[in-house]
Amino acid sequence: MIRDHLMIVPVLLPMVTGAFLLLVDERRHGMKAALAVASTLALVIVAAMLVGVADAGLAPAGQSLTHTYLLGNWPTPFGIVLVLDRLSALMVLLSGILALAALVYALVRWDRAGPHFHSLFQFLLMGLNGAFLTGDLFNLFVFFEVLLAASYALTLHGIGVPRVRAGMHYIVVNLVASLFFLIGVSMIYGMTGTLNMADLARQVPLLADGDRAVMEAGAAVLGMAFLAKAAMWPLSFWLPAAYSSAAAPVAAVFAILSKVGAYALLRLSALVFGAEAGASQGFGGTFLVVGGIATIAFGAAGVLASQALGRLASYSVLVSSGTILAAIGMQDAGVTSGALFYLVSSTLAIGAFFLLIELVERIQDPAASVLAVTLEAYGETDDETDEMEEVGTLIPGTLAVLGICFALCGLLLAGLPPLSGFVGKFAMLAALIPASGPDSDVGLSTGALALAAMLILSGLATMIAMMRTGIRTFWAPIAGTVPAVRLLEIAPIGFLLGVGVVMTILGGPILRYTDAAAASLHAPSTYIGDVLSSPRVPPTAAKANP
Repeated sequence: MIRDHLMIVPVLLPMVTGAFLLLVDERRHGMKAALAVASTLALVIVAAMLVGVADAGLAPAGQSLTHTYLLGNWPTPFGIVLVLDRLSALMVLLSGILALAALVYALVRWDRAGPHFHSLFQFLLMGLNGAFLTGDLFNLFVFFEVLLAASYALTLHGIGVPRVRAGMHYIVVNLVASLFFLIGVSMIYGMTGTLNMADLARQVPLLADGDRAVMEAGAAVLGMAFLAKAAMWPLSFWLPAAYSSAAAPVAAVFAILSKVGAYALLRLSALVFGAEAGASQGFGGTFLVVGGIATIAFGAAGVLASQALGRLASYSVLVSSGTILAAIGMQDAGVTSGALFYLVSSTLAIGAFFLLIELVERIQDPAASVLAVTLEAYGETDDETDEMEEVGTLIPGTLAVLGICFALCGLLLAGLPPLSGFVGKFAMLAALIPASGPDSDVGLSTGALALAAMLILSGLATMIAMMRTGIRTFWAPIAGTVPAVRLLEIAPIGFLLGVGVVMTILGGPILRYTDAAAASLHAPSTYIGDVLSSPRVPPTAAKANP
């Protein structure tokens, strides 16, 4: 009975927790923090259980273990439905792990830099999990707006002119993208009469040519919204400033926000616009490959050009997003599997890097102090300071610990062996190289070779930038300050990097999981059948179990 309702917990738990915390006085800080951490920890446990449910029985590749939850007990496709499969379960677990680390890090001081931090954080999780679990486009829009509304406030959390300026740009861009989202959804509904994703896959091949053209125009408008949220070049101009200006724990959890747009593209590409739906190019096809490669190139150039660590991390987000978008455009199950592994590894590494940056930047030399005074005179400084009492125990060997964490972040982001970043890139390369063989058409061969080259070059650019920054920060300074780092600050970073190490050790089982997830995505007939045939709860059972 409990297992039957497990799917609703990732949405319901943060919603109830966030609403309750709004009623708790801000002066009862300890109670609010404890409830928020307990709720997020419970969410991670539930997400891990959902991964087990989605993968139960180890179904053969190409078959989907799809579970549905009918809200209001209305039959599909008329009612709201949550859908759990391997992909959605993986994304919910990833968001929970990242959120738990960011929240613990924030307990030192960031959660007191502005009002209602914990409620906003929980509402952000509610929107994320709802977007990953929903089975229809309208509720995808609703959950998008929930997470964006929370992210607007979290982007502006704290004070500082750069944060406000970048935050306002972030809000405007996402409001425009949301307008495109709504227009695209409306056009699709007008032509098909449904927004349930599984039902759309059934209806699209049946459309007349004229109606199909309008529906595809709506899909293009919808795709623009997804690509803006996924930060594909040239729609990515807002991201570096917004992410680098946000508070450290906020930027860390934001590492997964750009993946929501990529997730939506991945879900719709094969399900509604794949070969089984009568299309040949998927949702964008070649356009996604070209745009993804351009985004990787832009992000790699930004990584090399960045002098500030926050900008370096922000451009690393673009490299990650571009890699996933290009992999989606390849329309190959093997490439998708490697991209899913890379998505998890890169998101955890970027989240850890954003948390680490604040600690590394506490290592100041005299020249940096002069620069800080100059920036303050021109109103370009970050005004959050240590007025609030920090909590936690200082750690010994601070520089050594920070240096090791920095090196691990560099290895993960660059995709160098032996860590999980290399495993993900190698899996994609192994799938791309056969795709560029003599039997492939010219377009696919060119795209595969270009993507393979960019995977290698972006890793080289990241390695150069991280080595340059590491030498400048940990090696070159003669006079520097040993920063005061607390256990509550370094533990979340170690946790995220530790998960990356565990992914390396368990690379085989995890790749088998992503292989099965990718095979289900590219052969969605089982998914469609499972969702559309979801049985309602019988009236007698509904009365017996209200």
